[in-house]
Amino acid sequence: MIINIKNMMCLRCKMVVENILTSFGLEATTISLGTVELKKNLSYPQLLQLNAALKEADLELVFDKKGLLDQKIKNIIFETIHYFNEPLNIKFSCYLSSRLNYNYTYLSKIFTEANGISIERYIILQKIEKVKSMLVSENVFLSEIAYKMNYSSVGHLSAQFKKVTGYTAKDYKSSKAKSYRNMPGMIAV
Repeated sequence: MIINIKNMMCLRCKMVVENILTSFGLEATTISLGTVELKKNLSYPQLLQLNAALKEADLELVFDKKGLLDQKIKNIIFETIHYFNEPLNIKFSCYLSSRLNYNYTYLSKIFTEANGISIERYIILQKIEKVKSMLVSENVFLSEIAYKMNYSSVGHLSAQFKKVTGYTAKDYKSSKAKSYRNMPGMIAV
C-alpha cells in the first residue's frame, strides 16, 4: 500500500515517519520524500490513527488528488534546489510541467490555492534557505553560490537574499559564525 505524506521534505522527516510507523508495528518497503510504500494495507480507522500520529509531528496523510499534486510540486522543488549539484538548464516552470505532465498554469493554481503563495515565491524561499545553509556550512564565495543556485548575477542573489532575510549575505554569515562560536561547549577561535 502506498501512502502520501504532506510536509515530508527532509531526511529528518523520513526518520520521524519511520519511527511513527515502527510504533504502529508497520513495515515500509520504501520511504522517500512524501511517499511511503507499506508492506501491508491499512484499514480506514488505521489510516486515521496513523494520520493523528503524523499530525503531532507536523506531517499528515494526503487523501485527495490536488493535495497529492501539491506535495509532488513541493518535493520536486525541494529535491531540485537542495540535492541537485548543477543548476537547471530550463525554466523551473517547464521542468515542473514536464516532470508532472500538467500545464504549468494548472499546477500554479493548485499550488497557490493550497499554500497561499505562488510557486515562484516558494522557489525563492527554498533557494534562500539553501543559500543560508551554504553560507554557514561551506567555504565558498558568493559568486559560486550564485552560479550553483542559477542566479543571473551576484547582485541579483544579494538583493533577493536581503529582501527575504533582512540581512546582507555577509552579515548573515558573520552573525551565524558568531552564534556558532558562542554556543556552550564551543571554543572561540
